[in-house]
Amino acid sequence: MLGKKYLDSIIEILEKVQATQMENIRESAIIIVEAILNKNTIYAFGSNHAALLAQELFYRTGGLAIINPITAPGLQLDTYPIQLTTAIERLDGYGKAIIENSNIKKGDVIIIHSVSGRNNVPIDVAIHSKKMGAKIIVLTNMDYSTKVESRHPSGKKLYEIGDVVIDNCGNYGDAVLEVDGLPQKIAPSSTAIGAAILNAVVAEVVEILQNKNIMPPIFISSNVEGGDEHNAKILREYKDNIFYA
Repeated sequence: MLGKKYLDSIIEILEKVQATQMENIRESAIIIVEAILNKNTIYAFGSNHAALLAQELFYRTGGLAIINPITAPGLQLDTYPIQLTTAIERLDGYGKAIIENSNIKKGDVIIIHSVSGRNNVPIDVAIHSKKMGAKIIVLTNMDYSTKVESRHPSGKKLYEIGDVVIDNCGNYGDAVLEVDGLPQKIAPSSTAIGAAILNAVVAEVVEILQNKNIMPPIFISSNVEGGDEHNAKILREYKDNIFYA
């Protein structure tokens, strides 16, 4: 059963993440906590399917209220024709323009997700966020990224710019299953694994804040009693660090 084989593959990758990436996950959480304590802001960015994890992190039940997605035209999955997202992610200078028109400032943190880490826009976003004085947390696939050439004029890949790099421990090309009769693998791992990794970072942030006797700004489901009131209160209290509401 290919479905079970896929789930087994995801479990195997998660176990590898747990065995090899907890130090980087913890370091990412420490960087985020430092920003929170200094009244700085947290951002998340990705292009195309990588952008799904930026959406996973914001305005999310059980998630940190102060994580802001950075979006830009042509880089989300509501773009049609969808092939434009591939072309736009390779545009030189677009990432620079995105950051120059954002609210990022010195001391902020940006989480950048790119599986291959080779395309112009996420690399530009990282380079120019760093120039603004932000800390860079990179989520990428090191096996994949180290086997491809950068498309950025600098020749750098995303992992070379990060202050901390979390490897999603996936395969070259992202898909994980070989199927008899098919020349290509099927079933990608990066979204499932990436979501687990970044929610683990959030969990570590909460633990560190609690150890400092600081109440973490966490949303609860708006579909439970009192959820709307709780979330509205969070949005009011942290309005200076929230740019999506």
